[in-house]
Amino acid sequence: MGKFIGAEYLRKETCTFRVWSPFAEKVELVLQKNREYVELQKDSEGYWERTLEDIEPGTLYKFRLDEESEFPDPASRSQPEGVHSWSQVTAPGDFIWNDAHDKPVDLADMVIYELHVGTFTPGGTFEAVIEKLDHLKQTGINTLEIMPVAQFPGNRNWGYDGVYPFAPQSSYGGPDGLKKLVDACHQKGMCILLDVVYNHLGPEGSYLAEFGPYFTDKYHTPWGKAINFDDRYSDHVRNYFIQNTLMWLEEFHFDGLRLDAIHEIIDRGANHFLKELSLAVDDLEKKTGRHYFLIAESDLNDSRIINTYDKGGYGLEAQWVDDFHHSLHTLLTGEDEGYYKDYGKISHLAKAYKQAFVYDGIYSRFRKRRVGNSPEGLAAYQRVVCIQNHDQVGNRMLGERLSRLVSFEQLKLAAGVLLTAPFVPMLFMGEEFGETNPFQYFVSHGDPGLVKAVREGRKKEFEYFLQTHSDMDFPDPQAEETFEHSKINWDIKGDEKKNHIYQFYKELLRLRKNGHFKALRNGSMQVEADVNQQLLHISATEEKRALLGVFNFGAAAVGIRLNEEGGSPELLVASADKQWGGPVEFSEAFRPGENLEVPPGSFMIYKS
Repeated sequence: MGKFIGAEYLRKETCTFRVWSPFAEKVELVLQKNREYVELQKDSEGYWERTLEDIEPGTLYKFRLDEESEFPDPASRSQPEGVHSWSQVTAPGDFIWNDAHDKPVDLADMVIYELHVGTFTPGGTFEAVIEKLDHLKQTGINTLEIMPVAQFPGNRNWGYDGVYPFAPQSSYGGPDGLKKLVDACHQKGMCILLDVVYNHLGPEGSYLAEFGPYFTDKYHTPWGKAINFDDRYSDHVRNYFIQNTLMWLEEFHFDGLRLDAIHEIIDRGANHFLKELSLAVDDLEKKTGRHYFLIAESDLNDSRIINTYDKGGYGLEAQWVDDFHHSLHTLLTGEDEGYYKDYGKISHLAKAYKQAFVYDGIYSRFRKRRVGNSPEGLAAYQRVVCIQNHDQVGNRMLGERLSRLVSFEQLKLAAGVLLTAPFVPMLFMGEEFGETNPFQYFVSHGDPGLVKAVREGRKKEFEYFLQTHSDMDFPDPQAEETFEHSKINWDIKGDEKKNHIYQFYKELLRLRKNGHFKALRNGSMQVEADVNQQLLHISATEEKRALLGVFNFGAAAVGIRLNEEGGSPELLVASADKQWGGPVEFSEAFRPGENLEVPPGSFMIYKS
């Protein structure tokens, strides 16, 4: 399963230090306590190592290359003093786990909740998240997905500027704090996934290139040089990231990983890195007896990512599909800038509701080419969909959530589309109660030049918007108040609208959990778009009963006539009902042949 890298604490006060640096002539371990230099020994593959006694957990160390520069360990498990300072030895075996009898949630049953540790709670730590687990479980959430926690500069960051992939952010609580969170999730019967970044490292505090050819000039990504997955010496770069995955799953007990922007993991070799990663996880499953989930973020709509090995696929369990979000968002908001120009029709949403992929090999006006391939043959649960996430909210200039962009009734309509669809739904933190505080882009870099570059780059990105909205203040990414404004307001009961939204989400998730929408996952599901009235009709049959739904995206109420055969129809949910803060009082039972009105910006699901 590859070669371990970093500081491996073997037994009491014994530790092996191992680092890959193939071009170095000499590598020394630097122990902070006595400023002691210990020469490491090199093997034929360029790994330097030494096993030492009298090393205690908490020992601070660095590596010195060729008797010149000293750097933290690129596979450091802990950076208690930040990205530029000493690495710290940890003793994984000292943590006492209480999740021995935990069983992962089936992928098909997952309801994922994406959260950012720093803004999810006032405390902004791993242990503070634990305090909200009961809320999430009562809501109907069974799987957490936490945004990246690899050590980043300062204490405010989305996490995608991480530079120590193996070290949990110290300001969040470090390795032990993270393990406590994972353990607490499992004790409550919840799964927990971690967002990891294998396509780039952040711009400040990254010393990986000092050790070896971790990057390549062959390709470039939006963040600069690509990570070296297929050039010379790439076997050991691949090992670095595979070891990272295995650490999170085995040592930290995560149930799976979300792989960030895999379309920027560039590998043109015969054995793609993602497949090698998936095979390594398969081996770990045999070792531990647990099943793990690898979920890719991708904008390629490429079924190869999640197809099985025998079909030429990479064997990942699932992938994010942006088409679902874009189809719904544009229909509700009317926005048509950038990639949104490829969406906006009720027919797009109908296709997304049916198969998630809108672009399945058809031409994209935005990309000026055909995009995607067919998802036929894939299980619905292999696609993860959402109506909000950190990207779609936070990459807006002001970080507005959907609750700031659409009406109260439309917010419930969007929830209905998400939670009745046959795919794995993902909520963004606070969505379940219609949070209105923004989620904005924030950093806390220590390099003034980099801070200036981030500010200017962000302003340039929204140049047109700023010209047409000169009265708006631009959120400074470096300012602490930008971070503070992005924290969730947990006063649900004190806000009538928030409470209505929350109770509505709970009801939809209860119905979903109890199998009321299960028929929509079988092959009988039919989805039709009424372009004239802007309606989405869904139907499915199961055990001689029909599940029927009408989603009204139009500006006028729409009448529907109930089937006169098969007994009285049963109302499952109507978003415009007064019990959810709506304008209409619906009866739970309808008479056959009765005419009903579905108010604008609302939906109704019933059995007939």
